[in-house]
Amino acid sequence: HSDAPGAGHGRLAEAGAACEMAPVVTLHFTRHLFSFFPQLAEGEVQVQASTVAEALAELEKLAPGIGFYLRDELGRVRLHVNIFIGNERIRDRKTLRDPLQPGDTLSILQALSGG
Repeated sequence: HSDAPGAGHGRLAEAGAACEMAPVVTLHFTRHLFSFFPQLAEGEVQVQASTVAEALAELEKLAPGIGFYLRDELGRVRLHVNIFIGNERIRDRKTLRDPLQPGDTLSILQALSGG
């Protein structure tokens, strides 16, 4: 605990603390992604991230190219992709700023079509 005036108070201090100690979250994937990204074949990975956007950025480091597979050129989640935090679909499909808590499970699902 710092004795500096104002230390630990306000949004800026909280945001800084969140960046330093991002929660560990688990990402799960549909099996279809394994054929394109074999490094995900174990079915789950753990990353440190405070938002869905940060989690996908960390995932991109593990599976280069998956970011563009999941998001369009403007950074929005593609129409055929659904992302859930626990059992709830993310609310922010444009900037992916939904917050993550320690122990959250992020599920990345892809709708498949065809015959």
